[in-house]
Amino acid sequence: MNESTLFITALVVFLALIFDFINGFHDTANAIATSISSKALPPRVAIMLASAMNLVGALTFTGVAKTIGSKIADPFTLQNGSYIVVAALIAAIIWNLATWYYGIPSSSSHALIGSLAGGVVASAGFQAVNMAGFISILKSLVFSPIFAFIIGYLVMSIIKVLFSRANALKANRRFRILQIFTAAWQAFSHGTNDAQKSMGIITFALIAGGFQQDMEIALWVKVSCAITMALGTSIGGWKIIKTVGTRIIKIEPSNGFAADISSASIILIATIFKLPVSTTHVISSAIMGVGSAKRFHMVKWGTAQKIVTAWLITLPITFIMATLIYHIITLLM
Repeated sequence: MNESTLFITALVVFLALIFDFINGFHDTANAIATSISSKALPPRVAIMLASAMNLVGALTFTGVAKTIGSKIADPFTLQNGSYIVVAALIAAIIWNLATWYYGIPSSSSHALIGSLAGGVVASAGFQAVNMAGFISILKSLVFSPIFAFIIGYLVMSIIKVLFSRANALKANRRFRILQIFTAAWQAFSHGTNDAQKSMGIITFALIAGGFQQDMEIALWVKVSCAITMALGTSIGGWKIIKTVGTRIIKIEPSNGFAADISSASIILIATIFKLPVSTTHVISSAIMGVGSAKRFHMVKWGTAQKIVTAWLITLPITFIMATLIYHIITLLM
């Protein structure tokens, strides 16, 4: 094992943890924006709850990590696999920081998957991409927000019928209490899916560098990614919290509860089936579905359009960025 391989693999681990940390504060809003906006939880308490439950969720599953590490491309056959991962992580980090700065709840998952595909194509051409695996990942990314919108709409419609004659103050008080539990569940589901992506990318690099011979996720990888995401979550992503919590619909306890339980369920089901989904897409779509069921015109469709536009451009932009960064890295190295 030469020093160059050791250095580049260590760089991958460092960048993956940076990505995980950014993902933590970038996507904090996904878990707690509704509970903060409805005043179910004070902001600091909500962030600490999200940090703890993200940590637990990240340590619970590894299926999504194996999907990320093996389904886009085969790390056992790729040359320059470590360079591919470095390029992918740099591109994804740049995109996440840019969208965080402007308060756009874009998808860290799309950024990472688009970047990894771009790095693979730059290194070995389109034939190196496992199209069947890549398409299965794209399907989960595309269909999960659609399901979240539908489930959110149905759950809110049921709540409207069941509580149509309830005292509004009493109902809101009960839903605020319930939101404490749904916010915890939301954060747990976020950890089960999003932290796995960094675990998968580190394992990909370990295999490419010859440090590992299988797709099993090492304990130190699981623990380091889980802790790093929890630390990132503890920082808070206030700009995105504001967008998700106030600029899609006016969050009330009942619709916050409906959005949380709908999106967390979709994310957890995807995790069980080892499918990476965008927690940002799922939660934002659930909020739109809930708002449509409550009152269609209450959804701020201008904001929704901007979010959807960011979703659509994330994959191609990060793909191109990673391709360019890969060529720069190979020139320098």
